[in-house]
Amino acid sequence: MEIYRGITVSIAGSDSGGGAGIQADLKTCAALRVFGMTVITALTAQNSREVSAVWNVPREMIRAQMDALWSDFPVGAAKTGMLALPETILEVAEGIRRWKVGNLVVDPVMIAQSGASLIADEAVEVLRTELLPLALLVTPNIPEAERLSGMTIESVEDMEKAAEAIGRKGPGAVLVKGGHRMQADSVTDVFYCRGRLERFTDSRIHTENTHGTGCTLSAAIAAELASGSSLEEAVRRGRQYLRLALKSGFRPGTGWGPLGHAVTPPWTEK
Repeated sequence: MEIYRGITVSIAGSDSGGGAGIQADLKTCAALRVFGMTVITALTAQNSREVSAVWNVPREMIRAQMDALWSDFPVGAAKTGMLALPETILEVAEGIRRWKVGNLVVDPVMIAQSGASLIADEAVEVLRTELLPLALLVTPNIPEAERLSGMTIESVEDMEKAAEAIGRKGPGAVLVKGGHRMQADSVTDVFYCRGRLERFTDSRIHTENTHGTGCTLSAAIAAELASGSSLEEAVRRGRQYLRLALKSGFRPGTGWGPLGHAVTPPWTEK
């Protein structure tokens, strides 16, 4: 482990286009010098323009992957991404409880960058009741926070109320991401932790190369938790890494471009 700062597991779907899902998570872990492993929950056929097909992994295979990893490796943290079906969420939640996973980051993936739905309607309530209470941190964007809280979000104050509402469902902390609010020059995220609220405001990075931002941020936070950072420090560092990757984004296809994951944050340098 001399090269790596820790071990983390991504429990998520595969993005054949390489910009999001487990591919983005593994690239993020590598950039942060954390050894990344995967439990694949779904296969998607997608490129920079669309998701053209989805195949959900059977729950017995999800269970086998989780048991194979946690029975052997000292996993420091885990994150979840695309969990499309109720039975997928139930299986993951059972595995989290079985292996007593404490550092769990839940990215409640619901809609792809192209607009395709990545979760069944009936799975949202299962996510609320079964997985959120097991999370150390939940990282919804504004549409996801609206769906999880049942609120309409039109302001930063609304983001704070939604974060508190989601926090009451059991997770230790909530980070509501404000990138979907179209302020001209700034972006504000809201962090809720055990009754305390904090705002993170940064200048907006004007780019269309934003495919996989949510996956990247949640993976970066999990990686930092696995390396021994506190939750607050992991959130700060995860956001810093995301901004570096956004500034290095590029456009290999004809649609939304991915982030430039191969950046080196200063705190990972030996």
